[in-house]
Amino acid sequence: MVVASAEENHSQVQRILRSKAFRTSEVHRNLLNYLAEKSLSGEADAVKEYAVGLDVFGKPASYDPRQESVVRMHMARLRQKLADYYRAEGVEDAIVVDVPKGAFRVTFEPRPVTVEPQPVVHVLREPAPHSYKIEIILAVLLAVAISVAAYFGLQLRQFRGAPVTAAAGAVAQWTAELEELWSPILAQDRPLVVVLETQEASNMTGLSTANGAFLLGQFLAEHKQNVYVTGSAELAMPDVMMGNLVVLGRGMASNPPLEALPARGVLSMEQGGIRNLHPAEGEPAFLPNPPARTPQSTVDESYALITHTPGLNGKGDVLYLSGSHASSPTAGVQAFTDPELARTIAGKLRQTDGSLPRYYQIVLRVRSMDDMPIEISYVMHKALADR
Repeated sequence: MVVASAEENHSQVQRILRSKAFRTSEVHRNLLNYLAEKSLSGEADAVKEYAVGLDVFGKPASYDPRQESVVRMHMARLRQKLADYYRAEGVEDAIVVDVPKGAFRVTFEPRPVTVEPQPVVHVLREPAPHSYKIEIILAVLLAVAISVAAYFGLQLRQFRGAPVTAAAGAVAQWTAELEELWSPILAQDRPLVVVLETQEASNMTGLSTANGAFLLGQFLAEHKQNVYVTGSAELAMPDVMMGNLVVLGRGMASNPPLEALPARGVLSMEQGGIRNLHPAEGEPAFLPNPPARTPQSTVDESYALITHTPGLNGKGDVLYLSGSHASSPTAGVQAFTDPELARTIAGKLRQTDGSLPRYYQIVLRVRSMDDMPIEISYVMHKALADR
């Protein structure tokens, strides 16, 4: 393997800085150029977060990295931009420039083989050494999900009697109701991070969760450029602070960044069902899980809980697609991607002035077969106060 010269590495950095991926982000051009110059001159080992804050971001001498995370957040975004560059404009470049996590060093590696363009939905960060296994599992699950989607067709049969008209796997028509549901999340200039619950304690099969992520990525491909997928165990605070999140799973993952988010609302998923913390007149205080499937039946019944809340410190949005069964995340995805289901959801949410509440929770009843939703029906919803 031929090692590139310092001049060739410098030229590669300049090519990246002139690329479309970096053209609109002066702060990341400055950050990459600064780190690359330090690395090429052999000074990378002496670069600390404090120095980057002063030299690149113009922080005062009183700057305390322990109190401000601006450098860490932009380092994470720089890695994303480099990944975006090498998936598109730099797919055939001979030198791969990277900024490994945990250091301020730029690496220059010759590309050993031609890399094919990656799908639109992709992994947010390079995995840390201890996380290779989980990233491989996620990749396998996503691949299997595609096969499962093709086999079953993912055709929901009815929603309170309304037939599903969108073909599974196809890009759904962008309707007014889908626009209403998604515009608060997609209109913001923030990356969209799809988070898959990956902890064993969540008792999810993983296949259904990954399948939901695949379907969601297919749907969003036409409407959002920066869509990433990561496991809940790999989610970091920069992801939560900089991006909008769509979290798929049982809703019980123990992860400090997720736990730092605001309370999720007044409908709470418990082991035995859904608790209504503030029932209005005529509303149940508790929705027990439907009876378990009998040996003679092939159909499971469960609840899906959709929760749309503000992000950390009121910035950004978080959409949780969770529930009491492995099919729940996929059912939530279907409700927010199929035009007919979205029309029903929006109709139920619509307020007297014709608008949708900014934040809300929705309970759906799901009938599934082999962990795949076959029927979804609306149960109730709660509008949440703007916070």
